[in-house]
Amino acid sequence: MDFCFEEAPASHSTQTEGCDEDKQMAEYQVEDTEASFSMNDVEDNSSSNDITRRAQELVEKIHNRRTSDEKEIESFQHSMMDKVTEVCQQMKQDLYKVYEENNGEMQVKLMELNNVLDTCTKLHSELLEASQVLASLRDNLPSVAISGTDEHVTD
Repeated sequence: MDFCFEEAPASHSTQTEGCDEDKQMAEYQVEDTEASFSMNDVEDNSSSNDITRRAQELVEKIHNRRTSDEKEIESFQHSMMDKVTEVCQQMKQDLYKVYEENNGEMQVKLMELNNVLDTCTKLHSELLEASQVLASLRDNLPSVAISGTDEHVTD
């Protein structure tokens, strides 16, 4: 549908030349539009590929970061286990030092207790001997009747 409009009447050849130019312009515009569509399709396809590529790169970065995070956590866990083991070992050594110090003090106290118990045993034995001597002295004394008066005991 080619229409040629001119303001002034012109000769047939002028009209034809103007229409030919318009046709060429229209064909050029159609070709240009088709080229634009094909360029847009390429750009859209390129944009789609670019977005897909960027999305894949992002997913890979996320995956790599997660892998890195897991390695960091495992490393942290390993170092914490080493540190806990080290601290526990130090605590054991400190406890053993306290035990040794307490053992020395307890040995001194136990020796004192043993000495006190030995002394108590000796005193108990001496007290039993004294009690037996007193009992035998009492048994060997003549019986005295106790009356309300003082009486002298004679042999």
